[in-house]
Parts: sequence; structure tokens; C-alpha cells
Amino acid sequence: MVKQLPISLHGGAKGQARTQFAALCYRMRKGKLQVLLVTSRRRGRWIVPKGWPMEGKTPAASAQQEAWEEAGVTGRASDSCLGVYSYAKEVADGEMTPCLAMLYPMQVKSLSKNFPEKRQRRRMWMSRKKAARVVQERELARLILDFSPPVVGAKKLKKP
Repeated sequence: MVKQLPISLHGGAKGQARTQFAALCYRMRKGKLQVLLVTSRRRGRWIVPKGWPMEGKTPAASAQQEAWEEAGVTGRASDSCLGVYSYAKEVADGEMTPCLAMLYPMQVKSLSKNFPEKRQRRRMWMSRKKAARVVQERELARLILDFSPPVVGAKKLKKP
């Protein structure tokens, strides 16, 4: 279980906080976990794919859709949220809006060369440690470091 760090509203009132859904895209290579990060469109910071809630989609499905649009990822996001992290999002007029992003793990099946935001972002695979170092959000860094993917083929214990 991942320890949830305290969140920040970044100076905003609690009624101003907006919710987003994010995907922690991962794969295993030679027994090592790798995380896929993308750059933000405006400032080129390393982030995980994320976006606003989508009508008719679950939070996990919204995160999965964002992973496709921002990183060209195909796979299936887990319905289990890893945790929540906070950040301040710059909106059109330069005003900062406090956001809470719910993070969903998504094992990557494949990466497409062509995807909707290809010309607006870069993407890069990196270790958990490196990913935690390059993201700016402290809570996101902790969620990345603490993430442990489910073991494939593991049997669930039956209750007595």
C-alpha cells in the first residue's frame, strides 16, 4: 500500500480545486520497472499523462484516454487509484488553478508512432528513481517511487 502524502491547494480555496485523472504508464524491461513520462505542452516539464473528467467514462478510462492522446500508449488502466497528487495548473489568462490528480497505473501494451499530441510533446522511458527526480510534484514523486506493479500470474488467496 502506498502512503498518501498531504496535498496542497497551492493557495486556492477548497471550492476552486479541480480534479484530473492521470495514468502512470509502465512496463518491465529485463526485470526492471520503467515509467513513461511526457513533457507538458507549455513549459516542457516532465509529467504523467493526465486530463479532465470525460462524460460517460470512468476515472480510469479517462486516464487511459489521456495516455493515448498525450503519449500514444495502448493498454488498460487499472480501476484502482494509486493515490492523489496536487499541483497548480496555469489556465489561459495566466491564473493558477489548484488541481488534484488521481493516479491510475497502466501497463503499456504498445506505443504508437502517431498519436494526437505527437508534435506537442516528447516522451521518455525512465527508471522510477529518475522519474521521481524529474517530476516537480513531491506527491507524484512519492507515488512513483512507491509503485509496485501487480505480479502477473499471481494467485489470489482465498478467504477461509
